[in-house]
Amino acid sequence: MAEESKRSSGDSKRPYKKVARAKAQERTRETLLQAAAEEVERDRWTQTSLESVAERAGVTKQTALRHFGSKQGLLDAVLNRTASTVVKERDQAPIGDIAGAVANLVRHYERYGDIVVRMLPYRDAVVRVIGNEHLGSLRRVVDRGHELHEDWVLRTFEPQLADLDPSTRRRRLAQLVAVCDVYVWKVLRRDLDLDTDHVEAALTEMLERLLGPDTPKRAPMGNPSQPEKSAASKRKRT
Repeated sequence: MAEESKRSSGDSKRPYKKVARAKAQERTRETLLQAAAEEVERDRWTQTSLESVAERAGVTKQTALRHFGSKQGLLDAVLNRTASTVVKERDQAPIGDIAGAVANLVRHYERYGDIVVRMLPYRDAVVRVIGNEHLGSLRRVVDRGHELHEDWVLRTFEPQLADLDPSTRRRRLAQLVAVCDVYVWKVLRRDLDLDTDHVEAALTEMLERLLGPDTPKRAPMGNPSQPEKSAASKRKRT
C-alpha cells in the first residue's frame, strides 16, 4: 500500500516537473534572444560569436546550440521575432489620421530605424560580393520590410486615396511610400539632428500638403474600382 502511494505521489509530480522544465527552457530561450538582439542593435553581430552571446545570457554554447542550432539560427529567430513585433506596432496606426499615423511611424523608427538603415547597405554589399543566393534571412527580412511598409501606407491612408483617379492614386501611393520611408526619418533625425517633435511636425506637414483638399478627384463612375494593391502585393503574384 505504501509502495502504491509512493508511486502515485511520484506520478503526480511528473507533470509539474515537465511544466517547470518547459518554463525554464522558455526563459533560457528568451534570454538568448534578448542577448542576441542587443548585439544586432549595437551593430556588433558580425564581430560577435555564439559563445559570447551565450556567455552574456548566462548559459553555455551547447545550450544555445540546442535551442537554435547555430549562430545563424539564433539570428533568424531574432529577426522573425522583431518582424512580428513591428507588424503589431505598425498596425496600431489610426486609419486616415495623418498626425496619428506619423506618431506611430516615428515611434517605430526611433526603436528600429537605425537597425534598418544599417542592414540595407550590408545586404547590398553582400549581393555585390557573393550574390543573392547567400543573403538568406537578411534578405527575407529586408524585402518583407519593404512589403510591410507599402501595405501599411496603403492601409493607413486609404481614406485619402479612395476617391483619386487610378493614375493619380498610383502616383500618390508611391509618394506616400517615399515620404514615410526610413531614409527620410534618417535625414531629418540623424543627418539634420531634429528632435522627435520636429521630425513628427515635418512629416505631418509634408503629408498634409501631399494629401490636401486640392488633390484632384476622379470623376464619378458606375461601380467604384477595388482598392489598388500595393506594389509589394503585385510582386507576390509575379
